[in-house]
Amino acid sequence: MNKHRMNRRTAAGVALALLGAAAALPAAAQGAFPDKPVKLVVPFPPGGTSDISGRVLADALSKELGQPVIVENKAGAGGSVGARFVAESKADGYTLLLGTTSTNGTNSAVYKNLSFDALKSFTPITRILSVPGVLAINKSFPAKNYAEFAKLVGQSPGKYSYASSGNGGATHMAMEYYKSLSGLRVVHVPYRGTGPALNDVIGGQVEMIYDTLASSMPHIKSGNLVPMALATPRRLKELPEVPTFAELGLKSANEGFWNGVLAPAGLPADVLEKLHGAIVRALRTPMVQEKFAAAGAITVEDTPAAFAKIIADDIVKWKKVAETSHITAD
Repeated sequence: MNKHRMNRRTAAGVALALLGAAAALPAAAQGAFPDKPVKLVVPFPPGGTSDISGRVLADALSKELGQPVIVENKAGAGGSVGARFVAESKADGYTLLLGTTSTNGTNSAVYKNLSFDALKSFTPITRILSVPGVLAINKSFPAKNYAEFAKLVGQSPGKYSYASSGNGGATHMAMEYYKSLSGLRVVHVPYRGTGPALNDVIGGQVEMIYDTLASSMPHIKSGNLVPMALATPRRLKELPEVPTFAELGLKSANEGFWNGVLAPAGLPADVLEKLHGAIVRALRTPMVQEKFAAAGAITVEDTPAAFAKIIADDIVKWKKVAETSHITAD
């Protein structure tokens, strides 16, 4: 009788142990990142450089993570709407931001009432690309190289004008930064988007534009725009005769525009490590590098600490530009 009771007790104990182990399995599985789709928020409308790069990365990253990476466009206020959404999301690695020079750089300088901090509200993971900036003139402008351009503009302060995609935008800020370094005085003409700005420069209503090479390259190839200088680490094989700003003695103007991936502040270290490794592996795939190059971008990768420093330095730089040039987007 006692032996029978002991067998029943032993069987019950084994059953309870098995139930406990079974109950623990889902909890363990839930703790393994990622165990569900990851959302990549692109804070701009579909079709632009950031949207294209985000979708290229998402496709490659989904293969590295073993989970779908879904792109969600949340546009508005120069990218601040989407950035705020991510800043306010749970820091678990499942909501990421496709950040840009605007969202985590220039916006801090020109929007005075942002509800998030461009650095402290996020966990920087890595940049993914750099897009060269280009200073270009229309084909009827009476200069064919930078020396002629600088001499002509320098002799007539305030006579010439430049177009931008909008007041307080990254290209507007970059041109004002170039002006502060070069000492040239050119009048700003803001537009509602890059397309209208390019159209008026090509049409001759405005003499010049500072733009991303990605959107200006087709017009350069057609001969409607003449590039004067590039913000890129070295001369490009596609434009071998065009000097970099560094070559012209303007080294600090030689930085292009970036895209990068950030998570909400407080991301656990193990999730950060896993995301960083997966993104870097994705960036090194031939598919990503080829598609970025086709869009006029250069693939880059950083450590999280290096990326954080880039953002911090950008914020300081752009705030100084905004103060000096009295730029605000509010």
